[in-house]
Amino acid sequence: MQKKVLQLTNKEDIAYLDFNPNASQTILLVHGNMSSGVHYKPLFEHLSANYRVLSPDLRGFGDSTYHQPIDSLEDFADDLADFLTLNHIEKVVFVGWSTGGGIGLKFAAKYPEKVSHLVLIESTSHKGYPIFEKDETGTPILTKVYTQKEAMAQDPIQVAPAVNALESNNVEFMEMVWKAAIYNVKVPDEKDLELYISETMKQRNLIDVDWALMTLNMSDKPNDVVPGDGSIHDVKVPVLNIWGRLDFVVPEIMYNENQTALPHAKQHIFDGGSHSPITDDPDKLSEIILDFIR
Repeated sequence: MQKKVLQLTNKEDIAYLDFNPNASQTILLVHGNMSSGVHYKPLFEHLSANYRVLSPDLRGFGDSTYHQPIDSLEDFADDLADFLTLNHIEKVVFVGWSTGGGIGLKFAAKYPEKVSHLVLIESTSHKGYPIFEKDETGTPILTKVYTQKEAMAQDPIQVAPAVNALESNNVEFMEMVWKAAIYNVKVPDEKDLELYISETMKQRNLIDVDWALMTLNMSDKPNDVVPGDGSIHDVKVPVLNIWGRLDFVVPEIMYNENQTALPHAKQHIFDGGSHSPITDDPDKLSEIILDFIR
């Protein structure tokens, strides 16, 4: 897979994969935290048979640059809007996985003219993804959410170990995390796993993204960190909301929060699915997405 590179108007270079570029309709695949556009590899062949498929590395991930730190998921949405404009693409099917789902919600609210359909795969809630303070045993204190970025960065369970692994290139630790929390249903074959972890290790913005997730709040009410901006009501496009019951990353309450806020959304639950239906069952996932956008 050979990545292309496009410089945005903000001077960030976005690396991306581009399949079937002459197709009349485009699917934009937006990855999540601790990953890159390459993590959608199992879907490329299925989706690109009749569609152009673009799978970029977000700013600070993969082979894209990170000159200007992001402050919010909206910054990623703005990058993607510019990316599409520079590629002369008017409208896309936006597919967002995990953090990419949160970006998709912001994108669909801010740039509705650029989206025909929105597909949420194991998406973070539109109310944000909280990181709770921990007690002396490392157990989350469910009544105390970090309210300062600096304190969150020192979290001993969810943040600091991952940051340290990225900075020290601790591939073994990161592989252990992915097998335990994300590939808990089906581990990719050795060659693909090595590829995905190598892409994960390129991330340079983990703390910024974790904080952006905590400060995402498109609802009408505060989320213990920031007030809501009500922008979830601006999401008018058809939505497909996908979740797996064995997802150890995004709990069912977040899936339900998005469904409640978007009552028109079509639902699909994988009873035996993990946080990565992309690798659990790419044939079925592709079929569900294609049926929805047809």
